[in-house]
Amino acid sequence: MDKWTVISRIKEEKLIAVVRAEDKKQCLDIIEAIGKGGIKIIEITMTVPGAVDIIKDMSKKYAGSDVVIGAGTVLDEETARMVILAGAKFVVSPMLSENVIRMCNRYKIAVIPGIMTVKEAVEALELGADILKIFPGNVYSPSVISAFKGPLPQADFMPTGGVDVDNAGEWIRSGAVAVGTGSSLTRGAKTGDYEAVMEKAKEFVEEVNKVR
Repeated sequence: MDKWTVISRIKEEKLIAVVRAEDKKQCLDIIEAIGKGGIKIIEITMTVPGAVDIIKDMSKKYAGSDVVIGAGTVLDEETARMVILAGAKFVVSPMLSENVIRMCNRYKIAVIPGIMTVKEAVEALELGADILKIFPGNVYSPSVISAFKGPLPQADFMPTGGVDVDNAGEWIRSGAVAVGTGSSLTRGAKTGDYEAVMEKAKEFVEEVNKVR
């Protein structure tokens, strides 16, 4: 799946599951649960122990399917290269890193850096970022999308942080090309309730489908 197909899939699905976990087993159980719930775009964060190996395994498992595996919380170019070699189809960072963007562009991998200001947004676009991650999203309201798009109508924005079932649709209606959700989606995993994770994934998918 090439870079442009990945970007198109993200915009089509409009929902990225951000997976954080205490260990590999919990991570795999979360991925299975959200997959059963219908979420197709999965971001495995570098805070998960053994994240690079998990990305490699999941990339092989879902090769040729409509599931897209990416990497999150990528802080530097070395990590970016590692996850690209492991098979990540997109790379997400919590901040604007020129080196991470350049590494991803070098290998034609979709890159989504975190931004908080118009200045950072412009810098990210100049460096060749594909989608701009508004992070942390709970610092803003969905109306910030139209504020950003005033001077930057060409930019694609995706909030992450504080996105839940109740506001996911509002973010998309406000102009976000996708939303990223983590703790609100995977909360049940803390108690081993993966059925709850699956049901929450279904709720997210249903809510997003309403505003496609």
